[in-house]
Amino acid sequence: MIEALFQYQFLQNAFLAGILIGLIAPLLGVFIVVRRLSLIADALSHVTLSGIAASLLLQKKVFAFSTVNPLYIGMAFSVAGSLFIEKLRTVYKHYQELAIPIILSGGIGLSVIFISLADGFNTDLFSYLFGSVSAVSREDVWTILLISLLVIMVIMALYKELFLLSFDEEYAQASGVRVKALHFIFIVLVALVIAASMRIVGILLVSSLMTLPVAASIRLARGFKQAMWLSVLFGEVAVIAGLMLSYYLDLAPGGTIVLLAVLILMGSIGWKKWKRG
Repeated sequence: MIEALFQYQFLQNAFLAGILIGLIAPLLGVFIVVRRLSLIADALSHVTLSGIAASLLLQKKVFAFSTVNPLYIGMAFSVAGSLFIEKLRTVYKHYQELAIPIILSGGIGLSVIFISLADGFNTDLFSYLFGSVSAVSREDVWTILLISLLVIMVIMALYKELFLLSFDEEYAQASGVRVKALHFIFIVLVALVIAASMRIVGILLVSSLMTLPVAASIRLARGFKQAMWLSVLFGEVAVIAGLMLSYYLDLAPGGTIVLLAVLILMGSIGWKKWKRG
């Protein structure tokens, strides 16, 4: 694959996008897992799927939309879904976890309707569902790079506030942290990362890349920052090795990446048990 990287642009695009996704997905995933919001990635991924299905439907029915990148429509739907989740969390103050299954159900419903109107599944939609190395364009790489820079800058600027919010929301509010604004920023970032990740691992598997490396890291880490670095390390190993194996063995990249992340998780659990004797 190393030689092919210098020959084929689609492999260069997939490799660059994979490295970026392997960095930002686990990075945000640490905060998601600590806040016990792991299912939010599944909810927003299904909302993103409805956006992709809607864009493919528009491309089929309306010629003017044929040049619109489905990635942007998917991002718009994902961000809208994240805002609805935050709104529902304020409506159901004592049952905030209800917001996630409500949006998840709505996303699935919209996806089914748009897919049926577009006369079922096609090759383009399958590439978004399960990931496709050849489908990653240079435009997608630039988009993912911008999102990655945004995520890194926000985490660096608001690390202390996000840390407080993750472990003790009431204390964060009492300390003067603008909790609502921080919730808004965080969930929009999650929505953008989920939409950006779908090209590599696919919409149905993107939540795995945000949770499995984190699950492995918290078995080994001795602190929050160490968990962050280990999550990124495990995410990068899973993505890079997964892309290489999928190229050489002609496997689906998304499934290969996720299975490697599962193996890393199993290895971390086994290592922890072995150290305990």
